[in-house]
Amino acid sequence: MRSEGARWRLPTHRNVVDANRREDTLSLVGHGTRLCSNLYDTMIGRQAAEAQPVHIRLAAAWSSPEAEDILRRALVLLADHELNASTFTARICASTGAPLSACVLAGLSTLTGPFHGAASKMLLMLVEDAKKIGSQQALSQWLSRGQPLPTFGQPLYPEGDPRAASLLAQFRPSDMFAEICSVAEVMTGELPNIDFALAALADAYALPADSPFIIFALGRVVGWIAHSLEQIETGRLIRPRAQYIGPKLKK
Repeated sequence: MRSEGARWRLPTHRNVVDANRREDTLSLVGHGTRLCSNLYDTMIGRQAAEAQPVHIRLAAAWSSPEAEDILRRALVLLADHELNASTFTARICASTGAPLSACVLAGLSTLTGPFHGAASKMLLMLVEDAKKIGSQQALSQWLSRGQPLPTFGQPLYPEGDPRAASLLAQFRPSDMFAEICSVAEVMTGELPNIDFALAALADAYALPADSPFIIFALGRVVGWIAHSLEQIETGRLIRPRAQYIGPKLKK
């Protein structure tokens, strides 16, 4: 994906005629579609007919045709979420005039963090503990280590993540996931976020262990590309300033 996309650089910052920039942008939109398809092929490990929607391709790859509609809903809910960490990273990359593929890879790299797209993986570790020693003890041990419960709480949504609520309303989570959700709310007051919903979805439909991350990435890549194209239209390089807060310097 990187080598193919390297030649598709974003238009130079406001140094091209409007008509040329529009033509470049339209070409990039088409290339963005191909990047999405390539990302699918890479993450799933197989190639499917491009005419098929992504949710159908995913359901077929995971031999779960009954999951088609719920996967479609998840992908739509994940497509964009303002300036989250991975999207902001993609915009920074785009502001430098880097290839569109580099912007996608920058976002994807950031998404792998345990406090971002890989949160569902941490929840699965907690679920395994709960199966052995019970939900309440497993959550108590997790909290005693000073760690926040993975996939619970969302700073933007103190009343609960509406994306999670929307997705969880479409299927019945397993008893274990439902119990963990209930115990977590009693112990911490936190409600499940979208990462919990993805993990519960994967469990309910017997999808692969890495499917929550794959669903997240394939949904969010649309947002990364859209934000990257929008950022270049501003014609500005993102360059935050830092403020020194260390010991006072001697003159």
